Amino acid sequence: MRLTPTEDDRLRVFAAAELARRARSLGRKLNAPEATALVCDDMHLAARGGASYQDVIDAGLDAVSPDDVLEGVPDVAREIRLEVLLDEGTRLVVLREPFGPPSEDGPGAIRFGRGDVPLLPGRRRITLTVTNTSARPVRVSSHFPFAETNAKLTFDREAAGGFRLDLPAGDSTRWDPGETLVVDLVAYGDALGA
Repeated sequence: MRLTPTEDDRLRVFAAAELARRARSLGRKLNAPEATALVCDDMHLAARGGASYQDVIDAGLDAVSPDDVLEGVPDVAREIRLEVLLDEGTRLVVLREPFGPPSEDGPGAIRFGRGDVPLLPGRRRITLTVTNTSARPVRVSSHFPFAETNAKLTFDREAAGGFRLDLPAGDSTRWDPGETLVVDLVAYGDALGA
């Protein structure tokens, strides 16, 4: 059986979520990967069942309570970002503090350095003109394989093979119906001159 990278990722999330369900059924608190997988699995299931964007968010927030996780999990899992397939297309769902607020100085505390950091210096980049031919808005998130985006986006898909949007992780670009945008793409780390 051949699986796309997205299908392979989905099966990995499901397997980890099943481990989390088993641990929780035995009365054990969940670690960060288990809790995150369970949240993601519930959001995928909601989306697959035809839920709205808000219903998918609610499914994620209801999946695991702060009492279900080990101490420190809110410190290391401060945010969950997940692409789900809804009726209107692929959407990025972001849950902030899904397991409660982090401590100020606990494990995983983020300390920022000074100055700007270049994103992927030396990586091959291309520019494409992309038009949304759909009657609905289409959004593509930063790390989605651009050649595999919604079929209602028209552009040179062959040229886009091995590339993603040149955006920081978690960002996305939106096309309104009929809108044309010029976008920059960056090669994956294992493709085309990385």
